[in-house]
Amino acid sequence: MKPYPDAEPVSNPKNGDLIAQRDRSLMSRDEKHLLKKMGQAIHDFDLIQEGDRIMVAVSGGKDSLSLLRLLMRMQKRAPIHFTLVAVNLDQGQPNFPVQVLEDWFRGVGVEYRIVKKDTYSIVKRLTQPGKTYCAVCSRLRRAILYSTAMELGATKIALGHHREDLIETLLLSAFYAGALKSMPAKLRSDDGRNTIIRPLVYCPESALAAYAQEQRLPILPCGLCESQENQQRKQIKKLIANLAVNHPAVPGNLLNALGNVVPSHLLDPSVHKDTLAADQAEARLEANKALRE
Repeated sequence: MKPYPDAEPVSNPKNGDLIAQRDRSLMSRDEKHLLKKMGQAIHDFDLIQEGDRIMVAVSGGKDSLSLLRLLMRMQKRAPIHFTLVAVNLDQGQPNFPVQVLEDWFRGVGVEYRIVKKDTYSIVKRLTQPGKTYCAVCSRLRRAILYSTAMELGATKIALGHHREDLIETLLLSAFYAGALKSMPAKLRSDDGRNTIIRPLVYCPESALAAYAQEQRLPILPCGLCESQENQQRKQIKKLIANLAVNHPAVPGNLLNALGNVVPSHLLDPSVHKDTLAADQAEARLEANKALRE
């Protein structure tokens, strides 16, 4: 199979300035917009450092493929040096065209690894009737990706979660779990051996969809996810979309809310206990100061 039409080898030319100028001139408005959003997230949350080896988890969906493409673009222009390795987990889904991804990886010249693990049959077996596959599937994939990152010597694992993923998770947690939380831009694993980064947290899903189409990325839908239409996440997605019809700022406002938290105006007792303790300590300091005077 021939490489996709947009495929170009990654090189290390001596004249970096000329290459950078050429890259800028070839960038579309959508690509520049996404790179700006991604660069802001990297800066705000210190996602990438000098010498990082970043393992990009590529499922075959538009988001992870766009993330890899954008990181490759940024890699050529960034003031720091970092390397990329794309990893796809072949979960053993029937007729999954993994060769398409391999051809595309080779075409764009990125280092890659295909990890073959039959999690598909395990997920189907362990998921109870009427339940979604996501919980079991994500746990299995996470464990495999963590171990693969260790094998490859990766310092970071980059995931393709975008703005809508974060705000949907926020509402899912509030509605169905009774907690105010979402997906962090940077997360250290429980065992301390892996660091997850999400460079696309500021990027709208619609912009990534347009970019994937523009770049003719080889999108491969997930047979597990696509087979379940009544997931709670899809219901939340419809809710946000309906609200945005009359109030287009809703998605952006929800994202802003994640970065504009006022703990004192919530009902977490531990927050109020900490605040009370701090107020009491400050009062004692003021009293001691007054006595000395």
